[in-house]
Amino acid sequence: MSEINPEGVDPKVIDAYIRQGIPHCAATGMRLVRMAAEDTIMALPYNPDLVGDPTTGVLHGGAVTALIDTVCGMAVLAGTRKLQAIATLDLRIDYLKPARAQAELLAAAHCYKITRTIAFVRARAYHEDTPDDLIASCVATFMLGSSDKPAVSLRRKEKPA
Repeated sequence: MSEINPEGVDPKVIDAYIRQGIPHCAATGMRLVRMAAEDTIMALPYNPDLVGDPTTGVLHGGAVTALIDTVCGMAVLAGTRKLQAIATLDLRIDYLKPARAQAELLAAAHCYKITRTIAFVRARAYHEDTPDDLIASCVATFMLGSSDKPAVSLRRKEKPA
């Protein structure tokens, strides 16, 4: 089971949210590695269907973007501590080098500022064995409460005594 933190977040809720609520995560095999207020990490396993250059086997930039956008959104949920509708307002990615062929890609994000309606996030994509040698870096903003559907709490419900 993936490590889920902050304290009291139900891992089953997050797993279901990712697998059932975000279709591209299920289709690409994305998985949550860690969820915490200080950082959220997701992984994208290497998949030949996501290759952008068949001669080198390098992942398509769209797959890298999808991973970064998703981990940023999950970092917003970790920062606000509730499942709520959010929308990407701005996602600026600097692609620093290609992701290695045949290697799982990781992305880590931190929601560093939350206002009443906007969340601000920084993220980075890398390979596990070279976390300081970035594939991409990102800054993003997300709109909070982008739908009129009620927010769902991530806190575990207390069992009656």
